[in-house]
Amino acid sequence: MDLSTLARGQRTAGRLAHIVAILCKYSLADWLKAVNVRPMRKFLTSFDGQPIAGLPTEVRIRMALTEMGATFIKLGQVLSTRPDVVGPALAQELSALQEDAPADPPATVRALVESELRRPIKELFAEFEEQAFASASIGQVHRARLRDGRRVVVKVLHHNIENKVATDLDIIMVLADLGEKYSTELRNYRPRAVTIEFRRTLLRELDFRRELRNIQEFIQNFRGDHTIRFPAPHPALSSRRVLTLDYLDGIRIADTCRLKLEGHDLQAIARRGANLVLNMIFRDGFYHADPHPGNLLVLADGSIGVLDCGMVGRLDDNMRDAFTTMLLAAIIRDTGQLTDRLLRLAQVPPDLDRDAFEAEIHDLLAEYGTQSLNEFDVSGALTSLIDIVRRYHLFLPANLALLLKALIVLEGTSRQLDRSFSLAEMIQPYYRRAMQEKLSPRRLYRHLRRMVLEWDHLLQTLPGDLSDILERTKRGRFTFHFEHRRLETSVALLVEGLLTASLFLGSTLMLCHHVVPEPWFNISIPGVLGLPWSLFLIWRVLRTTKKSRN
Repeated sequence: MDLSTLARGQRTAGRLAHIVAILCKYSLADWLKAVNVRPMRKFLTSFDGQPIAGLPTEVRIRMALTEMGATFIKLGQVLSTRPDVVGPALAQELSALQEDAPADPPATVRALVESELRRPIKELFAEFEEQAFASASIGQVHRARLRDGRRVVVKVLHHNIENKVATDLDIIMVLADLGEKYSTELRNYRPRAVTIEFRRTLLRELDFRRELRNIQEFIQNFRGDHTIRFPAPHPALSSRRVLTLDYLDGIRIADTCRLKLEGHDLQAIARRGANLVLNMIFRDGFYHADPHPGNLLVLADGSIGVLDCGMVGRLDDNMRDAFTTMLLAAIIRDTGQLTDRLLRLAQVPPDLDRDAFEAEIHDLLAEYGTQSLNEFDVSGALTSLIDIVRRYHLFLPANLALLLKALIVLEGTSRQLDRSFSLAEMIQPYYRRAMQEKLSPRRLYRHLRRMVLEWDHLLQTLPGDLSDILERTKRGRFTFHFEHRRLETSVALLVEGLLTASLFLGSTLMLCHHVVPEPWFNISIPGVLGLPWSLFLIWRVLRTTKKSRN
C-alpha cells in the first residue's frame, strides 16, 4: 500500500491528515517536504500550527507520539527498548510515555465481556465494578470478585481497538517506507525493519491469550519459590479480548516511603527483585522485559508480585551462549572477542570502519575496566556500548536489544531501593554457573549429538542432490537463478555512462584529426558539436550517481 492509496481511503484519509498535522506541529516533518506526492503536500500546506519552540527533539517526539494516540504510544514504548536504533537519550525519554486513555462506557464493556465469555456478567462474577480503575492505550482494568469470594481483576480491550490499530499500522508502514526512501537521517534508524518488528509486537499484545500463557510459564518456572508471586490467570474467564487474573494487593516498589513505614527491608527487596529477573534470564531464558517499578509490588509477606507480563523476552541456547561470551570478553577486556561477537550478531552496514569500531570498544573496556566490582556501573557501560553500536549503524537482534534494555531498567529500579546496589556483583554467580553449564559434559554431549544428526542428514541427502545436479548437467537443464534488486537502474546508468564516454572520446578524436567539414580555422564541426553535449552528459551521469548513493 502506498501513500496515495491511503489518502484516498475513507478510513485512513482523515487519520493520515491528523498524524501529518501533529508531525508538523512538533517540527518533526521536515523530511516529508521531499515526498513528491500531492496528498502529502496538501496536508503540509494546509496546516498552519506553530512549531513547539525551545524543546529538545526527544521531548517533542514523545509529545507527538502521545498526541497521536494508542498505537503511537505503543510504538514509542517499543522504540524505548531499542536504544541501539534510536539512541539512549531518545529511548530514555520514550520510557516516560504514559498510557492513560479514556475508559469505555460501562455498557460497552459489559457487552464485550458477555460476548467474549458467552454468559451474562451476573453468572460469571459475584461482583463486577463497571467503572474501570485503570485505563491504558490498549485496554482497561476492572475489579471483580469470583463466586468463591476471590478478588480478581479483569482486563478488557478497548472497543474497536483492532480496527484503529490496523489503520495506524498501515500509515506507520507507509511513513516508514517514505522515511527510508527520502531521508538519509531517518534511513540510519532502519524505520522499515523497526516497523515490522513493532507490528509483530503490537499484534501480540492485542491477544490476551499470549499474556495468559506467559504468566502460566512464569508460574511453572518459579514453582516452589514463595518469595515470588504472579497473578494466577483464570482461563475459563479469559479470551482473546478479556483476561481475568487474581488481584495482588501490595505496595509498588516505586513507593519507597511507604515501604519504609511498613517496615520492609529495602536492600533485601532490591536483591530479591534482581534475583528474580536474573533467574529468568540465565536460568530460564524467558524473562519479563519491562521490570520497571510500576510493574513490581511488595506484598504483605515481603514477597515480590509481578504485574503486566505482556512484554517478555526469550533467549535460545545460541543467544544465551553469545551473551555469556560477551560478558566474558568484557570481564577479561578482550576487545577483539567482544567486537567479533557483536559483528556476528548484528546486521552490519557494508561501509563499516571495523578498526574505528574496535578502537571505541577498546576505549569503553578500558574506561569501565578500572572500576571495582561494587562500583561497576552496568547500566552506564551498556548505555555506552549501545551508543557506539548506534553511531556505527549496527542493528542488533530484537531479543538481544530487549535483554540489554531489561538489564538497564533492572539496575535503575534496584538503585531506587538501595543506592549501594551492585548489579555486577549480583550477576557474578549467574555468570559462573552459565560458564560451568556451557562447559559441562551434558551440554557438550548435546552439541555433539546435534552435530552428528546434522552430518547424518547431510550424508543422507548429499548423494541424491549430487546425482540430481549431474543428471541435470548431462541433459543441459542445470540453471542458476539470481535475484537482483534495482539492477535495471544500475544497468541503464552503466549504458548511459559508456555511451557518454564514447561520445566524449569520439568528439576529441574528431577535433584532433580535423574531421571534415572544417569551415572555420580548421576546427571540426562534428567535434565541436559533440564535445559540449558529451560534457553535459558526463555531468548528468555524475549527478545521477550521487543521488543514487544518498
